[in-house]
Amino acid sequence: MMALLNYSTTIEASKTVGEIQAILAQHGASKIVMDYGSNASIEALSFVVPTPQGDMAVRLPIKPDAVLRVMQRQRNARSKANRDQAIRVAWRIAKDWVQAQMAILETEMVTMSEIFLPYVITPSGQTVFDRVMESSFLLKESE
Repeated sequence: MMALLNYSTTIEASKTVGEIQAILAQHGASKIVMDYGSNASIEALSFVVPTPQGDMAVRLPIKPDAVLRVMQRQRNARSKANRDQAIRVAWRIAKDWVQAQMAILETEMVTMSEIFLPYVITPSGQTVFDRVMESSFLLKESE
């Protein structure tokens, strides 16, 4: 098993979130909002991206508890395994993913809609991914 990407980062989550905001803004995102959890840590980044069909609201979450569980299992990351470090790692991985997706976007191989579709916020407030999972992958004719 490979070592978890960015497991040893010392870059604070707030700095990484700022980097993600800058990347998204450079690619047309607007109304970028940070969603905070109960312990004052940033749990998601919500933003709007333009598409040919109109503005699309997106919520990019992180799951530090999942990252923490992986760190606790991995020998090389175990010594750094705490929730604060998991938050830093989760955001660095998200930044790398957003940066890679924007590079693919620049090649015109994909669109913003294709990249962020699972994270699009539906009128009910759920993401498309959550709605699809809830319906066991069965989309109704009207959807």
